[in-house]
Amino acid sequence: MNRVSQSVLAAVVAVLGSTASPAAAQTPSSSAKVSASKVTTGGSPEKKFTPPRFTPPRTPWGDPDLQGVWPGTSMIGTPLQRDAKLGTRTVLNDEELSQRQQVRQAEEDFDTAEYVSDKTRCDPKNPGSTIPGGPARGGNNGYQTCGANGVTIGPPLYWDERGKLNRQASLVVDPVNGRIPPVTPEVQKYAREQAAQARAYVASRGRADAPEDRSLTERCITWGPGVLLPSGYDSGNQIVQGPGYVAIVVEKIHETRVIPLGGQPHAGPGFRAWLGDSRGHWEGNTLVVDSTNFNGEEQLGGARTSDALHLVERFTLTGPNTLNYQLTVDDPKTWTEQWTAAFPLTRDPSYHIYEYGCHEANYFMYDVLTGARAQERADAAKPASK
Repeated sequence: MNRVSQSVLAAVVAVLGSTASPAAAQTPSSSAKVSASKVTTGGSPEKKFTPPRFTPPRTPWGDPDLQGVWPGTSMIGTPLQRDAKLGTRTVLNDEELSQRQQVRQAEEDFDTAEYVSDKTRCDPKNPGSTIPGGPARGGNNGYQTCGANGVTIGPPLYWDERGKLNRQASLVVDPVNGRIPPVTPEVQKYAREQAAQARAYVASRGRADAPEDRSLTERCITWGPGVLLPSGYDSGNQIVQGPGYVAIVVEKIHETRVIPLGGQPHAGPGFRAWLGDSRGHWEGNTLVVDSTNFNGEEQLGGARTSDALHLVERFTLTGPNTLNYQLTVDDPKTWTEQWTAAFPLTRDPSYHIYEYGCHEANYFMYDVLTGARAQERADAAKPASK
């Protein structure tokens, strides 16, 4: 279920130029290197196996060729933060992997349910907590509502995707506990204020005095600062290269960055944008993208970021169809220290990126605002309680 536009890609190619063609195939050496080192026992050298180092293919102009579609779908289900009880362990054991599989199966059973059963029932007083086999999909996730009769209502999440079962404990790898650092006191205060405002409105309706009261995603403005963190669906990513430039397309809400590689300085402090200002360079075979000049209204890692947000992304081919992605987040106004996520992406030529149809004429916004006004009129017409 992918939806980012071919017209976007055509525009990107036009910007990069007609030279952005697939690189000639190059095959890394298949012979493993064997090195000898002296040992003190046995009187003969001990032979140690050294894995062959991958040599990435090159573009016609000589850069490592990273072009292709690199969906993050396989990493869906791997949590951003590590379960605190795992401590510094970066991989799951067999029992923990089995538990992850059970939760994954429970989600799939719920999403594909066609009839009322124990898998779709819920507690109206505690919605989202009673689906067997793991956290429920209904009740508190914004799509389903627990009915008064204890049955989850609302559209099943047929469009949600599930990744491949893997042992990586979390996407966050630094700090060593795999946890995003605490937010600053200022962000904590902002969160409390937002929560207080939300409580002032009917929970089921939410705040809808003006379009600005709705989230950035509901308004189809942005999903985030253009990074490649996987989401529940539409996790496609595409890289297109040209001499001196690289373009990175993120499928969710059609984010596209065209990044110069010529050593240009960042824009001045007066320039602010949703996707910031990105500049790239090569460190050996690794593409490094440095992004600053954000507008301070993005959401990332469960928090609202500031205008001090600084992102560093690293893209390294480690095999013919494997790309290691690393994201370091530094925002001293939001978090008490920086943090890093890292995970592999797999090239998938069969994954088609289409237009992300976020809305048609923004019917959602019209319906929400007019519905809120209608509810206000209905509330005003009710007789005053004695």
